[in-house]
Amino acid sequence: MIDNLILDRIREKYDKLTEELSDPSLLADRKKYGLIARQHSEAEDLLRISKEYRSVQKRIDEDIKMLDGSNDEELIALAKSELEELEPELEKLENDLRLKLTPKNPSDYRNAIMEIRAGTGGEEAALFAADLYRMYSHFIEDRGWKTDILSSNPTGVGGLKEMIFSVEGTDVYGTLKFESGVHRVQRVPATEASGRIHTSAASVAVLPEAEEIDIAINPNDLKIDVFRSSGPGGQSVNTTDSAVRITHIPSGTVVTCQDEKSQLKNKNKAMKVLRARLLDKAETERRQKMAFERKVMVGTGDRSEKIRTYNFPQNRVTDHRIGLTLHNLEGILNGDLDEIIRKLQEHHRAELLSAETANIS
Repeated sequence: MIDNLILDRIREKYDKLTEELSDPSLLADRKKYGLIARQHSEAEDLLRISKEYRSVQKRIDEDIKMLDGSNDEELIALAKSELEELEPELEKLENDLRLKLTPKNPSDYRNAIMEIRAGTGGEEAALFAADLYRMYSHFIEDRGWKTDILSSNPTGVGGLKEMIFSVEGTDVYGTLKFESGVHRVQRVPATEASGRIHTSAASVAVLPEAEEIDIAINPNDLKIDVFRSSGPGGQSVNTTDSAVRITHIPSGTVVTCQDEKSQLKNKNKAMKVLRARLLDKAETERRQKMAFERKVMVGTGDRSEKIRTYNFPQNRVTDHRIGLTLHNLEGILNGDLDEIIRKLQEHHRAELLSAETANIS
């Protein structure tokens, strides 16, 4: 049962944010305005659920009083019938409130950088990496988000050895972060004459996009090399030293960008990826130091963990972390990821809530 004090604080927080949002001076700071607007929207949703919770709780209390104080069999039967409907509804509302009251990762609101790389399986793995890129592109497009390719390494037959791109929109990282890990495909490759099923893999990394204020990078810690781009491209791409390789000496992180004709644009994109990787490294180290976070396995973002299998012969997609199997392979590869992502988020929030409860007790 949710304490009335908590419900009162939900109302107080909503009123406070409403007052802040109505302050004309807030419009001068777009970043702060966006933050307050987002918090206000979340508080409004919480307030709506808390009102429903109180309403259902009040009706339950009235029915219980009727059962205790009435001799009218018809009224007693009516109260029992209503209680059978209201008690599960109250439980659901309570769970919704507790999940929404669970603290969020501040990075969930950030834009993201996604890195897809072919793994074991040769050319078939590169083709699968291209399939994953198309899958995410459809999902991103359906949500009205924007993408920008930062670096790509295509193969000659339509595959991808590597694809790095940024995603800009609302709550991007919080939506996509559970895609990090090893994705496995089981199918008959187009080049397989005997019809034998092959298993290949590709890795996906989802990083929260970092701003310059998040990660302080000393220019003296960078080694920047320029060289001539290779692979498919326009004439100037292949004949000028436009490609950029940046090495962050303290961490050994190396980023290469060569897709743009401009050396400056490639450098800016490389720095964008570098900041994201350094922020992700710092976040990973922070999580590893916190026993509470270590218990929440679905949120670790372990790049080496096999998270999902796409089985073509059985038209099956299985997410191994939550034991979810869907027989909608074609739809999922066309970007229909909503059910998988929603269930992963629900599972993660439930684990957070369980771990938080255990810490409190």
